[in-house]
Amino acid sequence: MKREIQYHWRVREFMARAGMKNSRDLVVPLRERGITLSESQIYRIVGQEPERIAFKVLVALCDIFGIEAGDLITYTAADARQSRTKAVNSAADVPLLNAYRPVKARIISDDD
Repeated sequence: MKREIQYHWRVREFMARAGMKNSRDLVVPLRERGITLSESQIYRIVGQEPERIAFKVLVALCDIFGIEAGDLITYTAADARQSRTKAVNSAADVPLLNAYRPVKARIISDDD
Protein backbone atom coordinates (compact mmCIF):
# COMPACT_ATOMS: atom_id res chain seq x y z
CA MET A 1 0.00 0.00 0.00
CA LYS A 2 1.27 3.45 -0.83
CA ARG A 3 1.99 5.96 1.91
CA GLU A 4 1.21 9.66 1.63
CA ILE A 5 3.76 11.81 3.44
CA GLN A 6 3.33 15.49 4.29
CA TYR A 7 5.81 17.67 6.14
CA HIS A 8 5.88 21.07 7.76
CA TRP A 9 8.99 23.25 7.61
CA ARG A 10 9.23 25.27 10.84
CA VAL A 11 12.14 27.68 10.12
CA ARG A 12 9.92 30.76 10.31
CA GLU A 13 8.64 29.71 13.73
CA PHE A 14 12.16 29.28 15.14
CA MET A 15 13.25 32.56 13.60
CA ALA A 16 10.43 34.32 15.46
CA ARG A 17 11.46 32.65 18.72
CA ALA A 18 15.02 33.87 18.16
CA GLY A 19 13.82 37.44 17.46
CA MET A 20 14.62 37.34 13.73
CA LYS A 21 12.05 39.30 11.76
CA ASN A 22 13.05 38.61 8.14
CA SER A 23 15.19 36.26 6.12
CA ARG A 24 18.13 38.70 5.95
CA ASP A 25 18.70 38.08 9.65
CA LEU A 26 20.00 34.61 8.73
CA VAL A 27 22.74 35.81 6.35
CA VAL A 28 25.36 36.54 9.04
CA PRO A 29 24.73 33.46 11.24
CA LEU A 30 24.94 31.21 8.17
CA ARG A 31 28.17 32.87 7.00
CA GLU A 32 29.67 32.36 10.46
CA ARG A 33 29.09 28.65 9.91
CA GLY A 34 30.65 28.61 6.44
CA ILE A 35 27.40 28.74 4.45
CA THR A 36 27.32 31.47 1.81
CA LEU A 37 23.90 31.89 0.24
CA SER A 38 22.32 34.85 -1.50
CA GLU A 39 19.44 36.68 0.15
CA SER A 40 17.03 35.25 -2.42
CA GLN A 41 18.16 31.68 -1.65
CA ILE A 42 17.72 32.27 2.07
CA TYR A 43 14.31 33.85 1.40
CA ARG A 44 13.22 30.68 -0.43
CA ILE A 45 14.48 28.48 2.43
CA VAL A 46 12.51 30.55 4.93
CA GLY A 47 9.38 31.28 2.89
CA GLN A 48 8.79 27.95 1.19
CA GLU A 49 8.88 24.33 2.20
CA PRO A 50 11.97 23.08 0.35
CA GLU A 51 11.82 19.94 -1.77
CA ARG A 52 15.50 19.33 -1.04
CA ILE A 53 18.07 21.06 1.10
CA ALA A 54 21.82 20.66 1.53
CA PHE A 55 22.66 18.76 4.67
CA LYS A 56 25.18 21.45 5.70
CA VAL A 57 22.45 24.10 5.53
CA LEU A 58 20.10 21.94 7.59
CA VAL A 59 22.77 21.33 10.25
CA ALA A 60 23.71 25.03 10.28
CA LEU A 61 20.07 26.02 10.85
CA CYS A 62 19.82 23.52 13.70
CA ASP A 63 22.99 24.99 15.25
CA ILE A 64 21.74 28.58 14.88
CA PHE A 65 18.49 27.82 16.69
CA GLY A 66 19.95 25.25 19.09
CA ILE A 67 17.55 22.50 18.04
CA GLU A 68 17.55 19.03 16.51
CA ALA A 69 16.59 18.32 12.89
CA GLY A 70 13.39 16.63 14.09
CA ASP A 71 12.32 19.90 15.68
CA LEU A 72 12.81 21.80 12.43
CA ILE A 73 10.77 19.38 10.32
CA THR A 74 7.55 17.73 11.43
CA TYR A 75 5.80 15.18 9.27
CA THR A 76 2.72 13.00 9.04
CA ALA A 77 2.36 9.78 7.10
CA ALA A 78 -0.84 7.95 6.28
CA ASP A 79 -1.97 5.20 3.95
CA ALA A 80 -3.02 6.67 0.62
CA ARG A 81 -6.51 5.78 -0.49
CA GLN A 82 -6.60 3.94 -3.74
CA SER A 83 -9.51 4.66 -6.02
CA ARG A 84 -10.90 1.78 -8.02
CA THR A 85 -11.20 2.24 -11.72
CA LYS A 86 -14.46 1.13 -13.20
CA ALA A 87 -14.82 0.03 -16.78
CA VAL A 88 -17.93 1.38 -18.47
CA ASN A 89 -20.25 -1.13 -20.11
CA SER A 90 -18.42 -4.14 -18.81
CA ALA A 91 -20.18 -7.40 -18.04
CA ALA A 92 -19.98 -6.57 -14.35
CA ASP A 93 -22.20 -3.50 -14.92
CA VAL A 94 -25.06 -5.65 -16.25
CA PRO A 95 -25.85 -8.20 -13.53
CA LEU A 96 -28.13 -10.53 -15.50
CA LEU A 97 -26.45 -10.34 -18.88
CA ASN A 98 -26.01 -14.11 -19.17
CA ALA A 99 -29.61 -14.80 -18.11
CA TYR A 100 -31.10 -12.98 -21.10
CA ARG A 101 -30.30 -14.58 -24.41
CA PRO A 102 -31.85 -13.39 -27.65
CA VAL A 103 -34.53 -15.64 -29.07
CA LYS A 104 -34.36 -16.55 -32.73
CA ALA A 105 -37.19 -14.84 -34.54
CA ARG A 106 -39.52 -16.81 -36.76
CA ILE A 107 -41.01 -14.95 -39.62
CA ILE A 108 -44.35 -16.25 -40.79
CA SER A 109 -45.88 -14.97 -43.97
CA ASP A 110 -49.61 -14.20 -44.26
CA ASP A 111 -49.97 -16.87 -46.98
CA ASP A 112 -49.10 -19.73 -44.66
